[in-house]
Amino acid sequence: SFSFLSFDIIGIGTDDMYKTQRMDYKKGKQNFSYLPKVGDYVVHSFYGIGRCKDIVRMKLSLFEKDYFVLEYKNGALLYLPSEQTNLLSAYVGGEGPKINALGSNEWNKLKQKVKDDLKEVALSLAKVYKEREENVGFKYSRDEQLERQFAEAFVFDLTPDQAQAVIDVDLDMESPKIMDRLICGDVGFGKTEVAFRAIFKAVYNGKQVAFLCPTTILSEQHYRSAKERMSKFGVRIEILNRFKTEKETQEIYKKVARGEVDLLIGTHKILNSNLIFKDLGLLVLDEEQRFGVKDKEKIKQMKTDIDVLTLSATPIPRTLHMSLSGIRDISVIATPPRERLPIQTYVSPYSDQLLQDVVSRELSRNGKALVLFNRVAEIYQFRNHVAELLPKAKIGVAHGQMMEKELAKAINDLYDDKFNVFISTTLIENGIDLPALNTLFVVDCDMLGLSQLYQIRGRIGRSDKLAYAYLTFDGGKILTEDAYKRLDAIKEFRELGSGFKIAVRDLEIRGAGNVLGKEQHGHMQKVGYDMYVKLLEEVTKELSGQKVATRKEIKMELSLSAYISEDYISSQEERIIFYNKISQISSKKDYDETIDQLVESNGELPTEVENLCKIAYLKNLASEFNVNKVRVNSNDCSVYFYKSTEIIDERLSSVIRFYETLLKFEELPVLKVNAQGSVVDKIDLLIEIFSNALGFKKD
Repeated sequence: SFSFLSFDIIGIGTDDMYKTQRMDYKKGKQNFSYLPKVGDYVVHSFYGIGRCKDIVRMKLSLFEKDYFVLEYKNGALLYLPSEQTNLLSAYVGGEGPKINALGSNEWNKLKQKVKDDLKEVALSLAKVYKEREENVGFKYSRDEQLERQFAEAFVFDLTPDQAQAVIDVDLDMESPKIMDRLICGDVGFGKTEVAFRAIFKAVYNGKQVAFLCPTTILSEQHYRSAKERMSKFGVRIEILNRFKTEKETQEIYKKVARGEVDLLIGTHKILNSNLIFKDLGLLVLDEEQRFGVKDKEKIKQMKTDIDVLTLSATPIPRTLHMSLSGIRDISVIATPPRERLPIQTYVSPYSDQLLQDVVSRELSRNGKALVLFNRVAEIYQFRNHVAELLPKAKIGVAHGQMMEKELAKAINDLYDDKFNVFISTTLIENGIDLPALNTLFVVDCDMLGLSQLYQIRGRIGRSDKLAYAYLTFDGGKILTEDAYKRLDAIKEFRELGSGFKIAVRDLEIRGAGNVLGKEQHGHMQKVGYDMYVKLLEEVTKELSGQKVATRKEIKMELSLSAYISEDYISSQEERIIFYNKISQISSKKDYDETIDQLVESNGELPTEVENLCKIAYLKNLASEFNVNKVRVNSNDCSVYFYKSTEIIDERLSSVIRFYETLLKFEELPVLKVNAQGSVVDKIDLLIEIFSNALGFKKD
């Protein structure tokens, strides 16, 4: 949509008026933002990092199949059958990764090195958490009525993820173990409310709470929210930051020492050695990674024997969360508040007309606009220019070089409705939370990082009103390729929870590094995010005593055509999505769901697509049984096994006696199945055999 109010013109796109039908791909096991695209760097589970050159259809012995063409070191090419797309993921981990050589052992060595280092980190983390569990902490009691009253005073409904996080924290606090839980969630998804409920529980149990924030602005935001949420329940709250005078600071120290403060919110000033709590029970840390090394050391000393709740707006996807389970206590908030709408994001060259129109529209609906201008030296000159464009606007300014009192007044005036247009530097990246703030206008957006743009955009759209973000750049300037990529990404990921996708490009690696330590960042860059998570999952299972199956490559020599034609699905991106989904079919339920989804979104299933689904299903079943190759044609139905001490899995050997089969020893052990009918009939029979073997249980 667009508007030119001075000409009495408003344009509304059909997408804004009518809800478009879109396929829901959420049922897939893998986040589709990691899927490979032609031209991208990709990671193959067995061969490592290469580049996806093309997707080609090849005809071999009268039968057609689609292949991903992957280019490796020195121009070596690998043709990957489409039913094996699940072995492939888009490389996420930085610019220009090291391409691997086909046929060398470097990829396996690298994976093992990362895995060994991960095991070391995981063991040390697990040791720390085990020690904390063994140390007996304060066991909080529950007052059902008081907690219900506090919960009912919250004006919104909890999302399912928020509710689960509250339960997780409650269980931690009511057990004798010392809590150390990480709450991860996207910008504006309600981590603070989870923290407030923990704080309230600690306070009514007679304990003091410290709420540590990385910036003054963020501490002021939390202070306002806490006063609004808790004052009516008699919680005594104070704040320590650079807005406080030395005299005020000393007075707060005394009150804290006497136990006259229940909740102390503040910046690193809380870590001052002169500040002594009478009975500190809970430490809430917001964005711990943003504190300096010295502060982190003080935090470490502070949290040895008290409950700790850490909040992080660096999104951690469920894939990483699941892999970390058993190593860290993490609650993920991935669902947006119910009434929240996606932020409409536009990237455009800057013009005075655009700024005037955008801000005027917001003011006409009694809202507020945030204008990001990240040059302190020119910010007041720019403010005067905006005042000329919008003579009726009430304009405020904030930047990091302002005196404490001046900055505090500017922020307070914004909250007290004295401004409806607020011009600021990236100072407000974290810490402004105003429901009326629903338009963002960024000047020179190409000078900001992707994660910064995403976090700043998170300052708006915190109500049920449609919010708009306009990211502008100098139209006369030639943007770098990286800048174009960032702007494409921020525009593409406008949906709620897009932090999880943005994270793929910029945040995720940093986020996981925060959880496991900085040294892990380099490992992720070497093997890519997706492979890193797989290795982490293997390490976690091994440490918990579970058996990790080592999957090997399977060759599928099947005489039938199997591909998705352009006539059936015209979009290459959507074909890749379905290739990936099909390649993960490993049960009858997966098979039926995928077929239903294909028919629902694209119509009657062509024979070639049905064949592809069966091939993928058979391949994934066979991968459970040390299979090297499956060969099916009009004259043959054979399953070849890798040489090992156990030639045929016990489950499979118990099942094949019900079928006409013959185990032979050629170059590889081979199971010959006496199957009649067409190639498809033979594939169906093999699927039946492997399915029965998977479900086989000894008497």
